[in-house]
Amino acid sequence: MMIRGVFACAITLLLVVTCASAATRTANQNPRETMNIKMTIAGQIITARLEDNHSARDFFAMLPLTLPIEDYAETEKIAYLPRQLTTLGAPKGIDPGVGDLTYYAPWGNLAIFYRDFGYSTGLIKLGRITSGLDALTAQPSGTLTIEAVK
Repeated sequence: MMIRGVFACAITLLLVVTCASAATRTANQNPRETMNIKMTIAGQIITARLEDNHSARDFFAMLPLTLPIEDYAETEKIAYLPRQLTTLGAPKGIDPGVGDLTYYAPWGNLAIFYRDFGYSTGLIKLGRITSGLDALTAQPSGTLTIEAVK
């Protein structure tokens, strides 16, 4: 009787390990696509990585875009998108930091912060600048081209 119980436990453990291993292999074969973008202003390149949220995926699906960009409050650069992004699952607001790429839902604009700012209702984080933030701050205004990086 004792041997049968030990054997049953061993079989159960083997099944659990086998299933966990198969699930890990499946997850590694189908990782979520990383959403990287390249922004160009006055011949300068800025790179960013987008978040894995509904708003960022909606923004990524719009690319490529060419938008006029301007300074706002000596804190951020803003550009108006051709349409509103989804806010499904978004928090009520965020406290953006330097280098955050965001969407301000009430106005429908992209906002890229180059100075620290306080909590703002309606602000959704889309991603973060990974390089080239200085290129953005060197221009008071201009044309920003945003493309997906494969």
